[in-house]
Amino acid sequence: MIDVIALLLITYACLMPIWHMVMASISNPTSLNTHPGIVYFPLKNVDFNAYKIILQYKKLWSAYGNTILYILCTCVLTAVLTTIAGYIFSRKRFYYRNSFMIIISFTMLFNGGMIPNYIVMKSLHLTDTPLVMIIPGVLSVFNIIIMRTSMENVPTELEEAARIDGATDLRILWSVILPLCKATFAVIMLFAAVAKWNDYFSALLYLPTRRDLYPLQMALREIVITATADVSSSSNLLDLSESSTVYKKAIEYACIVVSTLPILCIYPFVQKYFVTGITMGAVKS
Repeated sequence: MIDVIALLLITYACLMPIWHMVMASISNPTSLNTHPGIVYFPLKNVDFNAYKIILQYKKLWSAYGNTILYILCTCVLTAVLTTIAGYIFSRKRFYYRNSFMIIISFTMLFNGGMIPNYIVMKSLHLTDTPLVMIIPGVLSVFNIIIMRTSMENVPTELEEAARIDGATDLRILWSVILPLCKATFAVIMLFAAVAKWNDYFSALLYLPTRRDLYPLQMALREIVITATADVSSSSNLLDLSESSTVYKKAIEYACIVVSTLPILCIYPFVQKYFVTGITMGAVKS
C-alpha cells in the first residue's frame, strides 16, 4: 500500500506540470491571468487563440524544418563516430586504448569557455552556416564511454567465432556487436536528439545574422519575447493587436507545449531501451 501511494504521488508530480501547461494554453486568457494556482481544467471555456497567434508566425515552420534537419544530421554523425570510437576503445588488442581514454576523458573536466569556442568557430568559418549547428558536439566523451562499456560486455567468443568464419572488423561490428548493443545505441540517439532539440544558445551565439537558419527554440523564443513586449515594439515579428496582448501568458504555455510535444510523442517508442541501454553501458561485469 505504501509503495502504491508513493508511486501515485511520484506520477502526479511528473504528469501534473504537463497537464497544467496544456490546460493553461487552452484556457480563457482573462481567467488565466487572474488564476493563482494549478489549472486542472480549462478555465471558463476552451480558447485556442494562443495557438493561432503562434501559428501565424511565418518562420515557425521553417524553424521546425531546420531543427529536424539538425537533429537528423547530428544523430547520423553521432551514431557513426560514437560507434567507431566505442568499438576501437573496447578492443583489448588496441594497446594504447587506456592512454587515449585518459586523454579524451580529461576534456570532460575542463572547458575553454564561450569566447574561445566562438573564436574557434569563427576561424573555421562555421559561423552563420548550418554546419555550426551540427558539427560541434556530435562526438561526446560520455557517449563514447557508455558505448565502449556496452561493447566490452559482448562475449569475446562471438567475435572469435565470426573472425574464424572470415569476418572483418567492420562485419563483426555491424553483424555481431551492434545488434547486441541496440539498446545502448537507442539511448545515445535519444540523448543526441533531445540535446539538439533543446539547443537554442548555439543559434543565439553562432547565427547572429542568419535568422533563416534559426531552430525551433529560437523561433519560440522570439514569439515569447514579442508576446510579452509592447505591441508597438514587437509588430515586426508578430501581427499582434491590442486585444491579443491578453494572451501573453497563454502564449507562453502554448510555446512550451509546441516545443515539448514532439519529444513526448517519440519518447514512448524508445523508453523500453532506456533502462536497458543505461545499465548495459554503465555496469562492467
